[in-house]
Amino acid sequence: MKALENRIPPPIIALAFSALIWWMAEYLPTIEIEYMLKLVIVSLLVVIGVLFDLSGLVSFRRARTTVNPLKLDKSSVLVNTGVYKITRNPMYVGLVFFLSAWSIYLNSPAALIMVLGFILYITLFQIIPEERMLASLFGEEYMAYQSSVRRWL
Repeated sequence: MKALENRIPPPIIALAFSALIWWMAEYLPTIEIEYMLKLVIVSLLVVIGVLFDLSGLVSFRRARTTVNPLKLDKSSVLVNTGVYKITRNPMYVGLVFFLSAWSIYLNSPAALIMVLGFILYITLFQIIPEERMLASLFGEEYMAYQSSVRRWL
């Protein structure tokens, strides 16, 4: 399974899971949600997802370090400010909000299982390898950060 570690860009993984969510919504029972309520919930989830993603990107840009999770060896500084005080993985949190919004938009609460699948996949094949690399790059500074800020929320 090590072959999957840090190989596929996380947005591509999220797109694959969004396709699985769509497939599940096509073939599993759905629950109709009143349109305005659904619109409010989906919009709120998307806005929260965008805020997490943009906040993470802005923090990385301000620190002038790589945003690419597949090239962590290019990291020049440990970013632990802004949204990184709330979560160590705001961009992945944003993707979780997008996938949750997609499930709700498709009226498929059963498809939320795929959101959990995404969390598991990203944790095992992206986040844990990232954490190993960051610990080797930043040592005690990263270990202290890791112990003070949650991986997700």
